[in-house]
Amino acid sequence: MDNIRKHADFVKNEDNRDVISLFSGAMGLDIGLEKAGLHVVIGQDFDDSCVKTMQANGHKVLGGDIRDIDPQYLLDMIDLSAGEPFLICGGPPCQPFSTAGKRLGINDPRGSLFMDFIRMIDYIRPRFFVMENVKGIMSAPLKHTPLIERDENDPEQKLGTVLDVILTEFNKLGYKTVYGLLDAVNYGVPQFRERFVLIGSRDNEDIFLPIPTHFHMHQNKEYQWQSVRSAIADLEFDAGECAIFSEERSRFLDMVPEGGNWRDLPPDIIPIAMGGAYQSGGGKVGFYRRLSYDQPAPTVVTSPVQKATMMCHPRQTRPLSVREYARIQQFPDSWIFTGTTAAKYRQIGNAVPVGLAEAIGRAVLSVADGVALVETKRFRGTNIHNKIRNAIELGGTVYAIK
Repeated sequence: MDNIRKHADFVKNEDNRDVISLFSGAMGLDIGLEKAGLHVVIGQDFDDSCVKTMQANGHKVLGGDIRDIDPQYLLDMIDLSAGEPFLICGGPPCQPFSTAGKRLGINDPRGSLFMDFIRMIDYIRPRFFVMENVKGIMSAPLKHTPLIERDENDPEQKLGTVLDVILTEFNKLGYKTVYGLLDAVNYGVPQFRERFVLIGSRDNEDIFLPIPTHFHMHQNKEYQWQSVRSAIADLEFDAGECAIFSEERSRFLDMVPEGGNWRDLPPDIIPIAMGGAYQSGGGKVGFYRRLSYDQPAPTVVTSPVQKATMMCHPRQTRPLSVREYARIQQFPDSWIFTGTTAAKYRQIGNAVPVGLAEAIGRAVLSVADGVALVETKRFRGTNIHNKIRNAIELGGTVYAIK
């Protein structure tokens, strides 16, 4: 198949806004894209609880390992041809890149699920694609593998990063790309959550990462960062399904004030509460962490009860409930999660916040519809306007175009 083809090859059904979602999970990314005006026609995931969640919410799903999926079979399921889908989105499993816990790097991504994501794009040729991942992908080094032979004459041989390989592969397919780190809190999400986002254009369109809409300081409260209170205050005494802390951890958390953590325990209690972690390095901010109602939440993780990443309610000595977790990720209250309580937390914790996903979708649509830019003869000013532009970039769009 010719990987680099012209726009004229894809004129059939070019006005659709159909999206194919891969590695869909609980569909946080998909809900946001639909809120922006796109149409997710099918989801895909290997995890049985995720598949059942998608089905429970009325979505067409292709379950199973993406490595075994024929892209033509996927297209046949949605009655589209190669070149017709508007967008493919997905987040190939990212645990090897995570900056939480041990960072072991990754084997060559050419032997990973990233290549299956790329394989789907190569065959289906959507007008755009969106790939999201943890921020560690930007600096994760390549490791020597059978696919990358070590140069015995160069003991300091540098192989580059995982991102280098991914960008090279998309460049081979003829896609223009833009990428960077986005913090969900800057898009109306009541949570600090940095995600790597890569957007690609088949037709060399002027794609960009979404401009922040919410700020730490703003004269209009509507555009300030959203707080935990705004998301979950009404659920304080109606939490619903919820994990539990052990009796010992609850006893220590009772001593922690709202917005505090292990450092707020009595000095003589800290070594007992922390155990072996007391002598370890790092900030350990997640130990015995009680959230603050008046701040955005820290990054929602896959379990609220782990010792190093506790997510204790601001006022109650319990973890955030499943529904509170979902609220902070901006899932609708009507969204159904299936599986065990642990599986529900995991699905929510792995999701892309809906507000961030909606901003990404709006950015792509603005490019497709040609409405992203106000044309002027020049960008006025040297101080005032540049300060505004710099403030926007500091607000969460550190990106590069290739």
